[in-house]
Order: sequence, then structure tokens, then C-alpha cells
Amino acid sequence: MVRPLLAGVSGLLAGYAALAVAELVAGLVRPGAGPVTAVGGAAIDRTPAPVKDWAIRNFGENDKAVLLWGMLAVIALLAAGLGLLAGRHRRAGAAGILLFGVVGALAAIGRPDSGSYADALPSLTGAVAGAALLYLLSGRLPAPPREAASDDEAETGWDRRRFLVAAGAAAAASTGAGVAGRLLGGARAEDAAASRAAVVLPAPREPAAPLPRGAQLRIPGISSFTTPNRDFYRVDTALVVPKVDAGAWRLRIHGEGVRRPLSLSFQDLLGRELIERDITLTCVSNEVGGPYAGHARWIGVRLKELLAEAGVRPPSRGGPADQLVSRSVDGMTIGTPVEDVMDGRDALLAVGMNGEPLPFDHGFPVRMVVPGLYGYVSACKWIQDIELTTFDAYDAYWVKRDWAAKAPIKTQARIDTPKPFARPGAGTVMVGGVAWAQHRGIEKVEVRVDDGPWERADLAPVPSTDTWRQWSYPWRAAPGSHTLTVRATDGTGTTQTERRTRTVPDGASGWHSVVVSVE
Repeated sequence: MVRPLLAGVSGLLAGYAALAVAELVAGLVRPGAGPVTAVGGAAIDRTPAPVKDWAIRNFGENDKAVLLWGMLAVIALLAAGLGLLAGRHRRAGAAGILLFGVVGALAAIGRPDSGSYADALPSLTGAVAGAALLYLLSGRLPAPPREAASDDEAETGWDRRRFLVAAGAAAAASTGAGVAGRLLGGARAEDAAASRAAVVLPAPREPAAPLPRGAQLRIPGISSFTTPNRDFYRVDTALVVPKVDAGAWRLRIHGEGVRRPLSLSFQDLLGRELIERDITLTCVSNEVGGPYAGHARWIGVRLKELLAEAGVRPPSRGGPADQLVSRSVDGMTIGTPVEDVMDGRDALLAVGMNGEPLPFDHGFPVRMVVPGLYGYVSACKWIQDIELTTFDAYDAYWVKRDWAAKAPIKTQARIDTPKPFARPGAGTVMVGGVAWAQHRGIEKVEVRVDDGPWERADLAPVPSTDTWRQWSYPWRAAPGSHTLTVRATDGTGTTQTERRTRTVPDGASGWHSVVVSVE
């Protein structure tokens, strides 16, 4: 039993060494080229939309952590298995690690953000180191029982000290390599953090008006009208949040119908006319009653003005491009209707969020914000490129994965309080929540108790049609189990549909309900 155990340990050490050396080389080449990040990103890209939707629904913003730990667990099992294989066939076990290195290299150079074949170096170098270590350690294992008269005799000639010294040295060296790689990658992140800390946002020439009195209802349990940055939802495909140095960042605007291509630095944007707007964002992955909606006060440059400066005309005025494709530093592509960003709404290249520079999680240094459209067709974070093209010529990332090319936000209402399965006391119970139909506004919210009539809720004032709206309804609750249901009517007079649909392909629909037991 000693030999198989040590063989498995040898495989784990070899896998650890491979990842650590790869991390070190990635710190020199590009942190995103590391095998875990590259393979994890490739796995996210190739995951079917319903599976991604399931992961977001069940794990929320922890979906990437679950993927990462799941990958590490699989890598550990495979490494131990290759160690057992090497215990019988040294070359085959080492070749297995090399094969996984090739897989990591192909994943790295196949990523949208890969800039060169140098991205293959971390996986290949790590694999060579891991394979060499496994070959070395497997040669120091005790002889198999079949080569000796008994297990005791098999271990008689085994130099335990040589194995332990080699294993210990390998573990120490691997740890050192991993730490060095982290430090190299961390140095770049520190540069980016320093660049963010140095940002002083100019006062916007068009500041947002103070929130109307009463926009925030004083009802325990209701969502805050303005979502703090730390609580704002994050849904994206970045396994590792990009840390971009604002001093090195540039934005390129080019493509069909662009008569004057632009290349802008972060300081160029800060030097332009900035505006401040209250805009609520919603993720298309938000289930009925879900948490993936949030409100913030954004500071940025009007995208329409930049496009007009580049000579772009919307299709309604004869422009040849009907799609704006924005690209992130991590390779994400998002397609937005040109007509929507140039129709007069406050479509922004945002540099600030709730009075501070954008957090890294939410797109620092620059992101797009377009009211009225789901994020996957508008809210490109860490943006670095804008290309004008057509929907016929190009499918953006999510469209290739069966999501709709155009996705205006659907009218929705949510009950924040009471919570599902709450046990309020009989008497007057305040029912409250939020409703949204960005760029159309909320005209009416109604609440129904069980199968009773629809009753009109009270609406809080809002600064514009681009924000969600709080609502409240004083319910005279009688003892027993009750179902509370809410629906909203938007500014066009359209009431949201009762028909339940899932999030794919263009957002969930249906009325939100909660069941409570009144005592």
C-alpha cells in the first residue's frame, strides 16, 4: 500500500509544480495566460446558455468561485491518477502531464484576449516542469511487490530519504515559484490600483438633480433606492477581474461609417464634458423576483457625442452601421443597436459610479451604460474598443450562445417585503418593493392578495424614467396562508404579462409572488 500512496502523492506534487511554474511564467508574460484562468475561461465560453443560467441562479455571484474550486479539485484528481500511472509506467505518466500542458496552451492562445503565441508559454513550461518532476519522483518509489519476494523485501532497497528530500525540495520550490508568480501579477494589479487611487473625477458639467423627496421609502426590508457599490450585482464571464492601469488605457472607435477614427486616453475622457445621471441596470439573467438589478449615479461622457465626432450617423439618418460592437480587455464582445445609443437617451461611457471612480469589479477605468437595454447588449465593462458594423455581419459573444441580438429591458415588479414564507402578525402589513421599465418608466403598480382584486399601490417619486421605482401597499392581513402577487404597468401603458418565461433568450417575464403565513 505504500507504493500506490506515494505514487499518488508524486502526481499531486507534480501537478502543484506544473501550476506553480505556470503561474510564475504567466506573471512574466500575462497573468490571464495562466492555465487555470485560460482553461476556466474556455470552459465558461463553451458552457451552454441554460447551464450558465442555472449556475447564476443557484450560485449567484459565487459561480466563478465554484468553477475555480471545482477545476482545482478535478486537476488534483487527475494529477493523482497520473501519479498512479507513472508508478507503473513512468513515461506514460509524464506524457499525461505534457498533454494537459498542451490543452492549457491551446486554451490560452485561443482566448479572445490573447495577444500572441507567447500566451502558450505558461502552460507548456509548467507542464515540462511537472512532467520532469513526476518522472523523477516515480523513479524513487519503492520497487513493485512483484519484483521482490515480499512487501518487506520490496522496501528493503528503497531509499526513503532520497524520496522525501526530492519531494520536499519540489514542494518548496513550487511554492516559491507560485509566490513569485503571484507577486509579479500582483505588481501589475498594484499599478492599476494606484492609477485608480490617483483619479480625481472632475465635477460634471451637468450634475444629476438631487433625488426627489420620498424616493427612498422608509419601509424595513425594501431595497435601497441607490445601491452601494459594494452591494451592486456583478454578472460577467471574467474568471479573474481585469485590473487595468488607467494611465495605459486607450479606447479606439472605428468601423463602418466612421469618417474620423478616434483614439482616446482616460485623461482625454476626463477632459471632456461629463454628465451625471441616475440609471438603473438589470441583468438578463435576472429571474422574476431576482436580485440582479441595481441603481447607481453614473458620471461619464455621452456616447452619442463621441460617435458624432467620429462621423457616425444612425441608420435612421442613413448610417451604414446598425450595430456597435464594444470589446473588453478580456475579449468579451457586446453588440448594441446604434439607433438606441444615438436616439437621445443618456448612453454613457462611464468613468464614475456613486461619486467615485468605477470599482474594478464594475469596469474601471471605463464601461458603457445604456438605459433601457439589458447589460449583455449594452453594459460592456473594461471597454477598450468600439467598432461600428452590422447585425448581419457580426454576432457578439452572447448572440453566438442563443441569446437575442436586441434586448430591451422588460417591465418587472418585485416584492422585497415581506419575504417568502415570512410570518407577519395580523393587522396592517406594509408590502413594498421596486418596479422597473428603464427608459419607459413605471406608471402603475398593483398588488393582489390570493385571488382577490388588483389594488393600486402607492408609488414613490423618481428622478427620471431611467430608474426603478419604489412602491408600497398597506395590507390588512388576516390570519392564515396568503399569496401576494405584484404587477407593473410601464409609461407606455403596457402591463407586464402574467406568462412566465425563463431568462433565455431575452429576459424573464411573469408576475412575482410570495407566500406568507399571517399569525
